Amino acid sequence: MMNPKVAIVTVLLLLFTGMVRAEDLSHVAPSALVHTESWKEIWPTPNSGFSSREVTTEIWTESFQAALDKHHQLHIPAREKPYYIDAPLILRSGDTLIADSTAVIRLKPGTNTCMVRNENIVGFEEEVLPEGLAPDTNITIEGGIWTTLATGDKAANGNMRGHSSKQNYIPGTHGVILLHNVRNVTVRNITVRQSKAFAVHLGNARNFLIDGVTLDHHRRDGVHVNGPSSNGVIRNVGGTSHDDTVALNAWEWKGYAPTFGPIHHVTIERVSGAPTGVPSASSIRLLPGVKAFEDGKTVDCTISDITIRDITDIREFKFYDQPNLERGRDNDFSLRLGTLHNIRLQRLTFTRPGVIQIAANVDGMGVEDVEFTFEPDADFRLVEIGPMSMTWRHGDDPSRWVEVFSPDRDVTVRNFHLGKVRVNGQGVPDGEARFLQVKDQQINPDYPKTTPRGGTGKAILVP
Repeated sequence: MMNPKVAIVTVLLLLFTGMVRAEDLSHVAPSALVHTESWKEIWPTPNSGFSSREVTTEIWTESFQAALDKHHQLHIPAREKPYYIDAPLILRSGDTLIADSTAVIRLKPGTNTCMVRNENIVGFEEEVLPEGLAPDTNITIEGGIWTTLATGDKAANGNMRGHSSKQNYIPGTHGVILLHNVRNVTVRNITVRQSKAFAVHLGNARNFLIDGVTLDHHRRDGVHVNGPSSNGVIRNVGGTSHDDTVALNAWEWKGYAPTFGPIHHVTIERVSGAPTGVPSASSIRLLPGVKAFEDGKTVDCTISDITIRDITDIREFKFYDQPNLERGRDNDFSLRLGTLHNIRLQRLTFTRPGVIQIAANVDGMGVEDVEFTFEPDADFRLVEIGPMSMTWRHGDDPSRWVEVFSPDRDVTVRNFHLGKVRVNGQGVPDGEARFLQVKDQQINPDYPKTTPRGGTGKAILVP
């Protein structure tokens, strides 16, 4: 009889050279690499309710991790049944994970972690990121349909967060694919389905490529980048998401970023919103700010040299300040209004109304080559410059209502340009006159009978 350890190594070698199917692994060495468990899952019913299903299936975490640890690569082939994992797969420098495009990988209910991560994640949520950290490098993730089983708005199957680990997780980690403290990483042609965490969560990253992310009834952001990060490309992202399709958040709410800092030299291209009539946020966010730590130190979280191009049906471009309402806006906010430098938006297509909201300080922004395939109303404005106000109501008591934005802060925009605009193929002679609005905030004298409260912030446009 073959020694069990030899048998395991032999099967792994055969699996990853293509001589044995992944599903055969459980039959060869089930006790060492794959085990079976039972649990209940919550799934929607045809009448818009939910029901509980009994599930008995294999857990592949140890098998997959063993292949990565030994060979620095993992191939997950297609099969009829989904693969379940009950902990993150950890990639080290030089590792490659490739899944067949139809291979479904599910997170076991109640795991409450990310699904794939790099090894050397670091957390500096409460202090300035130091120099000299050892990043993970040259990691590739490609293919697969990844889901944390958030089968409904109120049915997450116990997977609410994308933590880096089950215990002693790094605060602020929140991804299905989690890559923090990395250089030269690639994520390509993945689908993220029904998940509560960010589809791809990047931070403290340089030289990254995110190319091909399909969001399938996703419950949070698609590609979410925190600072400091630079020299990246994000492209071919689309589908349905309940929050931003792409977000560059240099400043960030506590609990959603392990690190803070500037983001620069990033290209976002070929991003599409959901079709008309399909519920989806369909938005792109740039969130600058100034991070203040408890020890009194600060980090200027500027966003600069960003190109956003070949964009279709994004409903909102969010370039504004937004305090943390989850922690209480007075407990977590940007010290000053953040700044955007040298932002270029090129080749934007709208089949329905959309808006570019600018309520951050800007030094250099150009919007060029805009195509409307519908006839906008006379009062429609594509670009809105100025402080914003919105009231978040808590029941019927106005004393509990909260301002969402920062309506008392002045917004200064320098060197803004709105270039060529077409409506149904016909050029508009003066796009800025028709589609640009520059507006101060004013206190609403009828608040709280009517909302929002408004404010005193000014909109300052400097040529």
